[in-house]
Amino acid sequence: MTTTGTTTGRGRPRGTSKRELELIAMRLFSEQGFDNTTVEQIAAAAGVSGRTFFRYFPTKAEVLWARFDDEVTNLHTAFATVPADEPMMTAVRRVVVNANRYRAEDVPELRTRMRLVSDIPALTATAGAHYDAWERAVSAFAARRLGRSEDDLIPLAVGRTTLAAARAAFDAWLPRADADLTVYLDQALAALENGFAT
Repeated sequence: MTTTGTTTGRGRPRGTSKRELELIAMRLFSEQGFDNTTVEQIAAAAGVSGRTFFRYFPTKAEVLWARFDDEVTNLHTAFATVPADEPMMTAVRRVVVNANRYRAEDVPELRTRMRLVSDIPALTATAGAHYDAWERAVSAFAARRLGRSEDDLIPLAVGRTTLAAARAAFDAWLPRADADLTVYLDQALAALENGFAT
């Protein structure tokens, strides 16, 4: 198969990665709109074939969920190391806040990604499975801590209320970005931890 760009003899061009495709796709989505951007345009801008794009992403919408899915993996890893004596909701707050620490130079990309996901109906429609996986990471930890099944009421409630509080923090932070995202997350999750007591 022939591809454009400098190759290593076979396969995709040297240096083309999932991350590079992600950044190119986000730039094109921002410049010309999600609906007006095709997989072929993203692949061409990266110097690869459409087939190469689909090795990394099943659809163009999934490009914008790659970082979110990485966060889910990081949550599972972090929850596995929580000390047994740390209170459950304190641990949930700490782990979720730490999973969302970004360098200052990464904030513009984060805001772009969040705006695209929240503003474009086609992307909003793909959110369910990703949010469910995030909830399940929290619910699985709560279930282990409580000695219950992940499908029991309280572990499910812990996962879903944590996600709701985190999404509220993101929504409040997005239009302003007047402080680190973790400030918003910590406030929302501390309120949840304390039962929203005044």
